[in-house]
Amino acid sequence: MISDSALVLFSGGQDSTVCVAWALDRFSRVETIGFDYGQRHAVELGVRTALRQKMAALKASWGARLGEDHLIGLDSLAAISDSALTRPMEIEIAESGLPTTFVPGRNLIFFCFAGALAYRRGVRHLVAGMCETDYSGYPDCRDDTIKAMQLALSLGLDRRVTIHTPLMWVDKAGTFALAEEIGGRPFLDLVIEDSHSCYLGDRTKRHEWGYGCGTCPACQLRAQGFSKFMSRRKQ
Repeated sequence: MISDSALVLFSGGQDSTVCVAWALDRFSRVETIGFDYGQRHAVELGVRTALRQKMAALKASWGARLGEDHLIGLDSLAAISDSALTRPMEIEIAESGLPTTFVPGRNLIFFCFAGALAYRRGVRHLVAGMCETDYSGYPDCRDDTIKAMQLALSLGLDRRVTIHTPLMWVDKAGTFALAEEIGGRPFLDLVIEDSHSCYLGDRTKRHEWGYGCGTCPACQLRAQGFSKFMSRRKQ
């Protein structure tokens, strides 16, 4: 059902790319927002433009509905973070029990900036790719966190804000399947070829599931999801 407009938190990764397509099928206008926070895998920011252009060309309706892109600089987030996503350190489980790739407050800050931009743009719907099913250990990806953030934004902006997380209860295999369901094989191929998930920013190695180092947690999750997706297809 087409109604209103949406702002998608779009990193250039697999999940957020599928979220853009999901939104394009449901809203009359879709804008995207990305964040440059000093991430080691900044290559993800580099694939965003090509992904948007190719998605707009896949379907006439997508091309007509895809609006502006916004890239926000948040260098201060890297400055105050002690994370393997922003510093050259090992990716492992820290003493806190959380992975060292956890950037404290990252998604909360993203939503605050997205909410502020949405307010200025007259947008009431935010779309993001957080997921609890293939749980990465990030507390700011949990459904309860997102619901609390939706309430805080609605109260703080004095305007109803709805946060959509279409992948919250979908595993990586299901995300590949959803990509194919939304845009057919052409969109699935686009997600595989052009989106980026590798935490180390490696786009020199091509696997059946896309580009990446093949060993970091993001690559392993994507590889396992693709293998499961292909197995389900054969059943």
